[in-house]
Amino acid sequence: MIIDCLYDLWTSWSLLGVLVAAACCLLAVWVMRRPPNLPPGPWGWPLIGVIFPKAEQLALTDWIPKYGDIISFYRGPYLVVSLGSYNVVREAFVKNAETFSSRPRPLNPILATYKTKGVAQEPYGPTWKEHRKFMLTSLRDFGVGKRSMEGKILEETRALADEISKKENQSFCISNMMQVTVSNVICSIVFGSRYEYDDPKFIQLIEAIDHFFSTPRSALLPAFIPILRYVPVVNRSFLNVMKVQYYIGSHILEQIRDHEATFDPNDIRDVIDAFLLEKRRKKTDENSTFTEQQNILVVMDLFLAGTETTSTTLRWALLYMILHPDIQDRVRREIDSVIGQNQDPSMAHRTQMPYTEATLDEVGRLATIAPFAVPHATSNDITFRGYNIPKGTVVEANVWAVHHDPQLWAEPYNFDPTRFLDDDGKFVKREEVIPFSIGRRVCLGERLARMELFLIFTSLLQRFSFKLPEGAPVPSEEGVFGGTHSPVPFKLVAIPRN
Repeated sequence: MIIDCLYDLWTSWSLLGVLVAAACCLLAVWVMRRPPNLPPGPWGWPLIGVIFPKAEQLALTDWIPKYGDIISFYRGPYLVVSLGSYNVVREAFVKNAETFSSRPRPLNPILATYKTKGVAQEPYGPTWKEHRKFMLTSLRDFGVGKRSMEGKILEETRALADEISKKENQSFCISNMMQVTVSNVICSIVFGSRYEYDDPKFIQLIEAIDHFFSTPRSALLPAFIPILRYVPVVNRSFLNVMKVQYYIGSHILEQIRDHEATFDPNDIRDVIDAFLLEKRRKKTDENSTFTEQQNILVVMDLFLAGTETTSTTLRWALLYMILHPDIQDRVRREIDSVIGQNQDPSMAHRTQMPYTEATLDEVGRLATIAPFAVPHATSNDITFRGYNIPKGTVVEANVWAVHHDPQLWAEPYNFDPTRFLDDDGKFVKREEVIPFSIGRRVCLGERLARMELFLIFTSLLQRFSFKLPEGAPVPSEEGVFGGTHSPVPFKLVAIPRN
């Protein structure tokens, strides 16, 4: 029996030794695979990479004093370089744009199998240039930057004001209303029509978009480690995101099929029609990327980016207004003096309203809706500020760190529009505010977003005074980090102005 026990003990220790040896080998391979002369950064676990103690953008920002403003780390098996100051972001994305303007392989396994990637996820090259040019032209053709687009935005704002008026001074959450308003602006451009606020199909679509952006990065670990996609519980959030994206794509495909059935080349109604026309023109080109698949992804890019970020920015703007009633009053006084109450706001008014413009820039800076924007990737090996960054490295601008850099902004966590005003009260544009990123991959919807932000914000403050419900706790300004940085759910009261 003693011999048997010794044998069992020896076997157990042998198995443990094998496991320890295997772990050591794995760790050795992990260490040895790290390219030489990378930027400094935290060591991560084999296969898993760095485990962040808090929201990734906050942790990376906290690490800047220790590692510097160029940090490297592993997210799963992927090497990531985080750029944590405005100067290094500009040097990479603008001065070295040829190398830093590509995109990493899509994390979505469905999207990764597509021959085309839309515009946002398409690697830097001829296909991206062709489709970005097409999208910018289409947006311009359908009113972006023109008075006709102002009319569409104001039409939706009036519908939003009508919905708010129904609350009759009662407390309510404005999140869904705001998403519907902004989504309808995109729908008018892409689908050629708008939805009613109570349309069940539209409500389901809005909920899908909200779920897509509210999923935290930590829940997407299976995107970086494919084997985890088959592990129950661990893969739940990841699979839900895939279902949501599939649902949104199916809705867009349905719209495309409806457009094909009623297509008239002499009456181009919207972006989908414009794409179908271009597809028809290139039907004899075997290498054409104007395919149905690409049409879905291009529309999805516009719909996702154009809905969530703008509506979330406006929710932050209203939150800051109810938390800072003195600033709300000053904005409203400027609106009254420049626009009055008997005419609609126009983009022509913006240059006459420096405090309102400063307030919106401060919202974009402090809230930082997209803390990392869309990840870039290097298209070649490069020596950047003395560090070797290999081809294919994921490169992210830590916009959160830029917008909260104490060397750029006095008391960076305070809401203070006057930081964008000179001694004469004139608006001073700060290039360090980069909510839409910078360089060649700057958001193609920036112009539309800025129109929506100014017109909807000023229209609402022209019509209503906003405050916290009586006795309600003061909402937190910290926000929630998911796909975007959104405010915690809060309720407000809208008091109509005569």
